[in-house]
Amino acid sequence: MSAGGNLDIVQILWDSSAVVKLDLGLLVLASVVSWGIIIKKKLQFNKLQKLNTDFQDVFEGSPTLKETHDVTREVELGPYKAVFDDGYEEFLKIRDTYNGDLHKVREYLKDFGAESFERAMRNGMVSEEEKMSEGLTTLASIGSITPFVGLFGTVWGIIDAFAGLAAGGATLETVAPGIAEALVATAIGLVAAIPAVWYFNKFNSIKHHINENVISFSEKFINQVQRTISARIDI
Repeated sequence: MSAGGNLDIVQILWDSSAVVKLDLGLLVLASVVSWGIIIKKKLQFNKLQKLNTDFQDVFEGSPTLKETHDVTREVELGPYKAVFDDGYEEFLKIRDTYNGDLHKVREYLKDFGAESFERAMRNGMVSEEEKMSEGLTTLASIGSITPFVGLFGTVWGIIDAFAGLAAGGATLETVAPGIAEALVATAIGLVAAIPAVWYFNKFNSIKHHINENVISFSEKFINQVQRTISARIDI
């Protein structure tokens, strides 16, 4: 208790039990890890969205798939490029199987549809989705576990308060430290959990939006392949 009857929270925490200090240390560590993931994922998603936008501009502005491939050969890999590269590689395999005869390739597509392209592009989608999901499980775990870690500190602080009550009588000086420990543990638990949960949901929403856009882009790619074959354009 400081002068004037005000609680010195820092001093109370400094004098708190080893269990409470460990509990608070874990919460602070979880919060630091959480914010590290949040910053990393925010930068990652911003970058992926820009890569997708830039790649789509090239794709829509190129007269052939080959030109798109040549222009973006050295471009950093993003979801759209991953899907395009896998789909383009699959088309080249089919074309080479028929020695470049686009008529036979067109007949192949009539007989078997675009399933081979879809499977190839799905591999690219899965790979990119795994990258987008990195860290989100940890973020969800922090959001769900830290309130209970804080609750443990709260319970322990209340136990300390009752111990002080039993030892020194029913005075503010005896119960205040334990109660302060309990309240601070609760507060830090919430401070660690709330941003983690909020950003976990936000990043999942962004990931879902990107996945929907990738599916739409893959359909545009298949349409472009079909138009290329029908027009007998050199891919």
